[in-house]
Amino acid sequence: MKRLKWIIPLVLVLAILLVPIPMHLKDGGTVIYATIAYRVSDYHRMDEVDGVYGYTEGYCVEIFGITVYEKTEFIPEDSQ
Repeated sequence: MKRLKWIIPLVLVLAILLVPIPMHLKDGGTVIYATIAYRVSDYHRMDEVDGVYGYTEGYCVEIFGITVYEKTEFIPEDSQ
């Protein structure tokens, strides 16, 4: 019975830390999957760089607020 007292809170804490909540941004299609422990951003946003319109695509992974992987690319509108 003592193990059960530890297992239930441990499962709840792990669920809070590891189960992501998706957030859809209204910037062209960016989706952010966030928890307390990590955040994964799937970028697809409309953007302007040096007067050229297009969109930015890519991924960013953060663990406890520290970026461990980021790969984004600006794609101009004319290249389609």
